[in-house]
Amino acid sequence: MLTALSIRDVVLIERLDLSFDSGLSVFTGETGAGKSILLDSLGLALGARAESGLVRHGAAQASVTAEFDPPANHPARTLLAGQDMDAAGGPLLLRRVLAADGRSRAYVNDQPVSVGLLRKVGDELVEIHGQFESHGLLDSATHLGVLDSFAGEAGSRVALAKAWTAWRDAARARTEAEADLAKAKAEEEHLRQVHEDLATLGPKPGEESELAAGRAVMMHGEKLLEAMNAAQNALTHKGEVEASLRSAARALERVAEKAEGKLDPVIAALDRAAQEAAEATNLLERASAGIDLDPRHLEKVEERLFALRASARKHQVAVDELPLLLDRLGRQLAALEGGGDGLARLARAEQAARTAYLEQARALSKARLAAAARLDKAVAAELPPLKLDKARFQTRVTQVDEAQWGPNGLDQVSFEVATNPGTAPGPLSKIASGGELSRFMLALKVVLARISSTPTIVFDEVDSGIGGAVAAAVGERLGRLAESLQILVVTHSPQVAAQGGHHYRVAKAVAGAKTTTGVDRLSPDARREEVARMLSGETITDHARAAADALMG
Repeated sequence: MLTALSIRDVVLIERLDLSFDSGLSVFTGETGAGKSILLDSLGLALGARAESGLVRHGAAQASVTAEFDPPANHPARTLLAGQDMDAAGGPLLLRRVLAADGRSRAYVNDQPVSVGLLRKVGDELVEIHGQFESHGLLDSATHLGVLDSFAGEAGSRVALAKAWTAWRDAARARTEAEADLAKAKAEEEHLRQVHEDLATLGPKPGEESELAAGRAVMMHGEKLLEAMNAAQNALTHKGEVEASLRSAARALERVAEKAEGKLDPVIAALDRAAQEAAEATNLLERASAGIDLDPRHLEKVEERLFALRASARKHQVAVDELPLLLDRLGRQLAALEGGGDGLARLARAEQAARTAYLEQARALSKARLAAAARLDKAVAAELPPLKLDKARFQTRVTQVDEAQWGPNGLDQVSFEVATNPGTAPGPLSKIASGGELSRFMLALKVVLARISSTPTIVFDEVDSGIGGAVAAAVGERLGRLAESLQILVVTHSPQVAAQGGHHYRVAKAVAGAKTTTGVDRLSPDARREEVARMLSGETITDHARAAADALMG
């Protein structure tokens, strides 16, 4: 819910900090006191369109910060997480700064964001219904999801989306296989020739590196052999090095006991050197024996290496990818030979996935129709007390063409209303704006309260053009709605104001040539006086106070 609102230099508000609680909060005040400025300020923080006229005269910029504390799994946090923003816990701070030249900046938890993202987050947190601003249920794109939630079919909707994906994947696999087979058939002769050539060549993984290394050794064989012979001569000149080292070690061993251990390291080093010299001699002999100086062998290695490289250039792949190409061509040719069987298998899988999708979609359609009837009946019961007894609400569920089927099923859902007898129902968004629309949305919200993911709803002028019992009915429904949601309402009706759990009075103050708007949170006694003022006017009578007491219970 909305926990705090900080406003700086917006129109007549110089500095204002408000805190909010759950339940029903009402805002009252004389006409022109500045109640609309509060809504404009909140809208600014939620990403509404910004106009430079909102900046207080003489100020360089205006700023509004709205603080919320949605639960960890709230869609607003999910939305921010999808933007790689850390919003897993703690409050969410939505801030908007508007310069006097009309430029604005947006922030979420002090991180700069686009105004578009701020608006999306704001839409998940607050719904505003008034004469000039509405979203949420007025957007027909939301109606299908709302009806599914009302029907308790959110899980079925998720399962249906998975069935749709499975069908699409199966259809794609079949389509791609058909295309591959058609292409393979058109190129069959070429494929067989390429496969035959590669099979004859017989490329092996890593063969290029092995041949290149062998070729390099053969090309420098004479120089390598000359160096090896020189090394062997050095090791065997005037007696073998190993024998000399071992002789030196034996000479020291005969006197080692008399040296008090000082010769032990020397003897050990000589022994290691003798072993290393012997190993070096053996390795050198084997390396020398492996040098191939036969030019015919070099020619064969080069022919093989050049053949592999020429084939790789021809097929536009790396030499090491030739074995993979041979394998892939083999599988394509095998698919040609058994292509019909493979396509038939894929077609059966696609048909099975389509059947599974349709079974789930038709079951959900049936549940939607039943839920639509329940929803229509529940909303109809709320309309007469709100002076909308001539209005008719209708949830229209229509099946779309197959080309429009999708993860949400076979249906299109729209909430429609006829406000006058004999007129055809039309979309909610086409209803005349003002108090009538707000009351209609109130009725719908009361029915849908248990499924709402938007924790805060604002009603502006919900009591426009009504009074008496109708206003009392509006207040009673706002109170009911506030049992599960946070409700903020701007009202001129004492019957509505009396239902508030929290009461704020908006008033202008004039000091010299300066006019400002302020907001006071009223105590119980001050609430009584304000409701009495709303009942009697500027002069508050004892009769008005008694009537206020009666309204406030």
